[in-house]
Amino acid sequence: MLTIHADSREHALVVQGERIAATGSLAELVVAYPRARLRTWPGVLTPGLVNPHGTELLEQAYHPDPREADTLGSEPLTGDALIALALDDGRWGASARRGVQRMLAHGTVAAACATLGNRAVRDAVRRTGLAIVAREGHPGGVPCLDPLASGVPPVFASPRAPGSEACFTVFDVRDESELAERGAGTCVATVVAGRLVFRRR
Repeated sequence: MLTIHADSREHALVVQGERIAATGSLAELVVAYPRARLRTWPGVLTPGLVNPHGTELLEQAYHPDPREADTLGSEPLTGDALIALALDDGRWGASARRGVQRMLAHGTVAAACATLGNRAVRDAVRRTGLAIVAREGHPGGVPCLDPLASGVPPVFASPRAPGSEACFTVFDVRDESELAERGAGTCVATVVAGRLVFRRR
């Protein structure tokens, strides 16, 4: 199935399966692909973000289940609070899945990690489709679900081009300067390998 994704500036791209088939203006692509399904989004369409702190957020933090909010809160737990939980593989895997969902909700399509040594975390992340990219050493800054608030220069995935994997994000902002000001919490949609994996309701 062909799908055209377009933003408020009428910048658009065509997704076919896992790949980008074409890019251009909305007017051009609607004419070129008259049978494609059309999705229009508020804001700007950009390559997805790469979170530099994948290891810290997925393997060195616990993301509480919403049902645990009364006792554990909603923010990732680290350090002594994490150790006190004495997590088994089941809880590690569930935490990683929730962590990935929260990353996707901030426009992240890839996480930079040292080798993930926890098999439960590794398997859970692999099933989500989130890309893992290798890193050497610590990237600096502060681990944060919003990569734009981590204190290190933001890294975006490869530019969108015909034939490349369809990984991109839409932020509900006027332009890139407003995105830098308001942060990645403005994400309204994230697409990974052609699949809409997050949509703000």
